[in-house]
Amino acid sequence: MPASRARGLLYAIAGAAIGAVAARAAYAAFTRDRPADLSGRWTRKNHRGEPITLLEGPAFAAGAGAAAALAPGLPPKVRAAALLAGAGSGAVGAYDDLYGTASSKGFKGHLSALARGEVTSGAVKILGIGASGLAAAALVSDGPADTLVNGATIAATANLANLFDLRPGRAIKVGLLTGGPLLAAALLGGWPATAALAAAPLGAAAALLPDDLGERAMLGDAGANALGALLGLAAVTGLNRPGRYALLGTVVALTAAAEKVSFTKVIAGNRVLNRIDMLGRRPVDAV
Repeated sequence: MPASRARGLLYAIAGAAIGAVAARAAYAAFTRDRPADLSGRWTRKNHRGEPITLLEGPAFAAGAGAAAALAPGLPPKVRAAALLAGAGSGAVGAYDDLYGTASSKGFKGHLSALARGEVTSGAVKILGIGASGLAAAALVSDGPADTLVNGATIAATANLANLFDLRPGRAIKVGLLTGGPLLAAALLGGWPATAALAAAPLGAAAALLPDDLGERAMLGDAGANALGALLGLAAVTGLNRPGRYALLGTVVALTAAAEKVSFTKVIAGNRVLNRIDMLGRRPVDAV
């Protein structure tokens, strides 16, 4: 095995392990003193109308952040970019979790409200994710044009991941199914830093998946935004320019489609996607 691949594998294992251990420790600490009836600000009703905690999101952000800070093999600028992307998107996502309303939905709804002079929590999140994405991209890009494309990609992937957080485990599964090939490509291509960068959020997400599938917790905006932003950052550090353009175009197209089409209906109507979506979940009609 070439030395770069061996280093990448070791860095990836370390990043995933740190992310997993830190995320589980953070989740245990955050939920230790919560009342059994799940009352409180960090509680939401899931798709069944049952109360679950949103503290999985901050736990993911903390675990992935710890991995980005401690995992070996990350150059200082890449490490700082990961902390910016994950913490920035997670923080504004948490703000929307705690103070968001349903008065406006989607990019179009929040931007239309902003045009009328109404600053919604969603608009704050869009602007915050965009700012943190650009700041992170500036640390790993070559020139203004590259920064703009990479920043838009990081912000767009952060938003897209959140659009999948509508059913138990779905956002994490999407993250694992898209981040896994990216990690494999980084290992095969001999990109140790990208391998470590991709492995950190994947380890944290995988460690929290059982609670998500068990409908005890959900990522919420804080966790889903952070997951998408970190995977987007890993992608822009590993892909060449045509690959980054293709990724940005794909993510923008899916985001635009979500304004008109329900991902949940599309997934339910496809046999393969539905089987993946239901893997590990309670039956739909279970109460």
